[in-house]
Amino acid sequence: MISLPPDGTYVARVWRKGVGPALALLRGDMLHDITSRATPTMRDLLERDDLPAYLADQPANPIGSLADIARAAIEPDAETTRLLSPADLHAIKACGVTFARSMIERVIEERAAGDASRAEAIRQRVTTAIGDSLRNLKPGSPEATEVKRLLQAENLWSQYLEVGIGPDAEVFTKAPPMASVGYGASVGLHPVSKWNNPEPEVVLAVNSKGQIKGATLGNDVNLRDVEGRSALLLGKAKDNNAAASIGPVIRLLGEGFGLEHIRALDLTLTVEGHDGFTLTGRSSMSEISRDPVDLVSQTIGRHHQYPDGFMLYCGTMFAPVQDRDGPGQGFTHHIGDRVTISAPELGHLTNTVRLATDAPEWTFGTSALMRNLAGRALL
Repeated sequence: MISLPPDGTYVARVWRKGVGPALALLRGDMLHDITSRATPTMRDLLERDDLPAYLADQPANPIGSLADIARAAIEPDAETTRLLSPADLHAIKACGVTFARSMIERVIEERAAGDASRAEAIRQRVTTAIGDSLRNLKPGSPEATEVKRLLQAENLWSQYLEVGIGPDAEVFTKAPPMASVGYGASVGLHPVSKWNNPEPEVVLAVNSKGQIKGATLGNDVNLRDVEGRSALLLGKAKDNNAAASIGPVIRLLGEGFGLEHIRALDLTLTVEGHDGFTLTGRSSMSEISRDPVDLVSQTIGRHHQYPDGFMLYCGTMFAPVQDRDGPGQGFTHHIGDRVTISAPELGHLTNTVRLATDAPEWTFGTSALMRNLAGRALL
């Protein structure tokens, strides 16, 4: 059951059996359909300047309880009324290497060239050289420039350290609009990958004006071996069928939940395998190297516009090193793993790991959404 603080304002997207995608507002434990000609999409809803008043004026139109609809989302058939990713027309963007711990792991991946068996020895060498010196370093600062000089002298500099402590954040496209999956869905691994992991992240909901309107949870599924072979394979490592999970709902900013609360969010991660293996981890936004507002400003501006807004994964400090299949092998997913990412303020996001080729195909894109809304006289 998804547990959410009662004082928050939550919006979601729901697939309604026999209808199609609908916007939903949570009141108490019930989801209410608020889809209309004024706001046919989540994109349109988040563009409104009068959002609190608009939501308060919406009439009751119950779809069902959040608990029942969330329960139905676990391995549904195609027509089950279920939770969807709360993103629709938004670009799905992500920032990487925003935490010192994950930054070190990216360096290890690069040095290991995607070979998990070499990771532990490289990890020991890199952490001995770097230690905790990066944790309080402000990216782009004179101190960061000096650290870069010292690491280059030790032949330990990396493109990952460049985006981790340099002036420019790593911002990449995680998935096309409409391609992300939601609570209960399968998440997909490319079949070529043998070393991979979940990435628990806060996802910001940002409108076309660059305003952060809310936050939710995300799993930025990561193929460590593919990206480790070459950073130029980032697209193959990150953008695959069902590889971007977002949800369960967007908590809107407002009284009792502001940017200061986003900056303090603590995420927990649990992976439960059919083999009895359990992995737990955490990621704390208080340890992020770049402020969320800075990440947004590096994504949108005069240099790049997003007329339909975007969802922005903020990165993670979680990097699993716990051995699963043998000494020195570290962690990698097994098919059927149940991944749960949670934060008290945002609920929890649960997905089951499949191969991308076994997860349901992505067939309902932007054109299908437009045709569906037009058929319902919502455009």
